[in-house]
Amino acid sequence: MNATVATSVFGVFMVVTVALGLLATRGRRKGKGDGGLAEWSVGGRSLGTVFIWVLMAGEGYTSFSYLGAAGWGYNYGAPVLYVVAYMSCGYAVGYVVGPMLWAYARRHGLVGITDMVAHRFGRPWLGALVAVLATVFLLPYIQLQITGMGVVVSTISYGAIGLNQAYFIAFAVTTGFVVVSGLRGSAWVSVLKDVLVIATLGFLAVYVPMHYFDGYGPFLDRLVAEKSEWLTFPGHGDSGLGQAWFITTSFLNSLTVVIFPTTVAGYLGAKNADVLRRNAMLLPAYNVLLFVPMLLGMAALFVVPGLVGAESNLALFKLVVDSLPAWTVGLVGVAAALSSIVPMAVFMLVIGTMWGRSVLSLVPRWERRQKGAAQVVVVVAGSLALLLTYTAPNTLVRLSLISYEGMAQLLPMVLLGLVWRRLTLLGAMSGLVVGVGVVCGFVFTENDPVWGVNAGIVALGANLAVALAVTYAGPRERDDRPDDEVLARDEIGPVVRDAEPGDGGGGGGDGGVRTSTGTGTGTGAGAGTETGAGG
Repeated sequence: MNATVATSVFGVFMVVTVALGLLATRGRRKGKGDGGLAEWSVGGRSLGTVFIWVLMAGEGYTSFSYLGAAGWGYNYGAPVLYVVAYMSCGYAVGYVVGPMLWAYARRHGLVGITDMVAHRFGRPWLGALVAVLATVFLLPYIQLQITGMGVVVSTISYGAIGLNQAYFIAFAVTTGFVVVSGLRGSAWVSVLKDVLVIATLGFLAVYVPMHYFDGYGPFLDRLVAEKSEWLTFPGHGDSGLGQAWFITTSFLNSLTVVIFPTTVAGYLGAKNADVLRRNAMLLPAYNVLLFVPMLLGMAALFVVPGLVGAESNLALFKLVVDSLPAWTVGLVGVAAALSSIVPMAVFMLVIGTMWGRSVLSLVPRWERRQKGAAQVVVVVAGSLALLLTYTAPNTLVRLSLISYEGMAQLLPMVLLGLVWRRLTLLGAMSGLVVGVGVVCGFVFTENDPVWGVNAGIVALGANLAVALAVTYAGPRERDDRPDDEVLARDEIGPVVRDAEPGDGGGGGGDGGVRTSTGTGTGTGAGAGTETGAGG
């Protein structure tokens, strides 16, 4: 009976979720040429402060935050606070970087970091290479969301639905949702998700300590007396997650999060740069919620002891299922499931966009069908992540760390390249190869942390050193484009709207912005064409 009630509540909200995705796209303008891809992938660049806030909060508050944070609180304790640290610092970095990337993409009609890299260095194949590499490091994050939602579905069904079936349900619901609704649908569903997340975590923050410990005072007294090891670095056990690891991981992730393809998708969906600045100031308030699952994970130490390995991801839900009525379990499950669906949808959408725009568009027959190609890639990427979930399961936080450490190796090519003209393609590529090689070596030989610090920061240091050495030692690259064409800047004040590629001319104004001056990038409007209002 409990399983029927909880899964019925869950099923109703999943139907509502799909309906919201369909409503979000109803009546939207079908663009010409590539406009359909821009509407699907970046919401037509028209999302305001509220939608951008809930969308980017949705990316930050995932099943990793809901389940993984509780799991790490259960296993280790204090080290999990790195999540709050890096996200808060990342929003501060994003205050500067977000508007800069938004203006650059808007000016040249670009829809992602692969476009930006290809345009900056004038090499279409470079965008394709970055798309492949980014996909490799995004797949673990999609796997993380499938795992998280699968755990939720299986748990709220009181075991009636097995994990393998639950994983497939997570994949099927999210894939269908993102193919139909795109970024705008994800933003709409984020509103529902945020309401449920705030309500359920607010309730659990009060209910669990009162129900199991008669209040916060007795709970914290018992935690200090019996589990003090969880309250200091390096936390419980021989984890190696000490102060040096905490600082380097927080620093690395705060830089990486601003160029994460999904974060950039959120940036590019904004209608203007001021939306992103306001968003950067508002988002840290959402981080307060992250303390709740961390604390509840440590509360579970006393209520459901003995969880090991990936079972620790169930710490929060064990508290819920064992003490609450089925309909409440269903609501908490919906909040956790939407915390998987929204970010997973954005991850899959970004992979599809990168491949549709930067890889498959290099094939002439696919060039004019970028949106359709992107939607096919979404299904393929989701299927690969599902396969990895079955064949190579891992704990949620470990999957998150692998994604961030790998994606961090794009920092010199993306951020340094967009602000420093001197960086050469050979230098950026050499650094990237070294950085990816080092991080993969450490991760796959299980030497992360290394020397007490995050392996990704060691790899990034090697990456940057090689990129600078090769740039200064090698010849200067010839590129006749002016700095305003190549470099990104944080443009304060109103930015004249440039037409999307394929929209054609439009009269008046500044006469448009040329996206190429002879070098040809194969991105945006293409070589030798214009995107803009005039002509």
